[in-house]
Amino acid sequence: MGPPHEDAAGGARVVVVTGTSSGLGHAVAAALLADGDIVVGVSRRPVEATSFGEGSPRYHHVCHDLGELGSLKALSDRIVREHGAPFGLVNNAAVGIDGLLATMHTSEIERMVRLNVTSPMVLTKYLVRPMVSARRGRVVNVSSIVAHTGYKGLAAYGATKAAMEGFTRSLAREVGSRRVTVNAIAPGFLDTEMTVSLAGAEADRIRRRAALGVLAPLSDVAAGVRYLLSDAAASVTGTTLTIDAGATA
Repeated sequence: MGPPHEDAAGGARVVVVTGTSSGLGHAVAAALLADGDIVVGVSRRPVEATSFGEGSPRYHHVCHDLGELGSLKALSDRIVREHGAPFGLVNNAAVGIDGLLATMHTSEIERMVRLNVTSPMVLTKYLVRPMVSARRGRVVNVSSIVAHTGYKGLAAYGATKAAMEGFTRSLAREVGSRRVTVNAIAPGFLDTEMTVSLAGAEADRIRRRAALGVLAPLSDVAAGVRYLLSDAAASVTGTTLTIDAGATA
């Protein structure tokens, strides 16, 4: 465990991470806790702080349905009231529904747009305000290489991730003068719940497409998020960091 990161007042940084109940969100939270940060995790499912080992005393969880857009201001107010102004926000929570667009139910398209685009935009709207006031902060949006490469059966999902990258670039210009950075991270296919439906042959084909012949591990993507939240990335904003084992090389 490294030395704790400190905020402007000398205390541990507070980072809000959505979707910490599994997969990448849990890995990101674990990595930040190892750095000494205070992590406020948000997901519909409960998360036991003990799952983070030594970092568990600094993990705080809020069970919340991020699809309930009208409740996001109250959620943001609660986080600031109970834990202080956040230094960072990692918009990781998302839903991936695969299927051909022509046969996908409209309600599924609407659900993906609401959870993958509208919800993180609204949550950022409220949590970036204290960052702007403090003239210090980081926003990291989790995208996907599908936003650029395309993939059969992921037209709607890919569109939501492309939208988040456009949001990233424009918001970076809006808040940059207040020393708040906004970046995206684009993982390739990862070994998570969202890809568990891939058949063995399909998973093997995806691995062969990557220059390294493997799927990028969650730990590598979590390390990328750590970098974007670090002092070393203070001059990095409005960009997308791709971590895909060379799938897009």
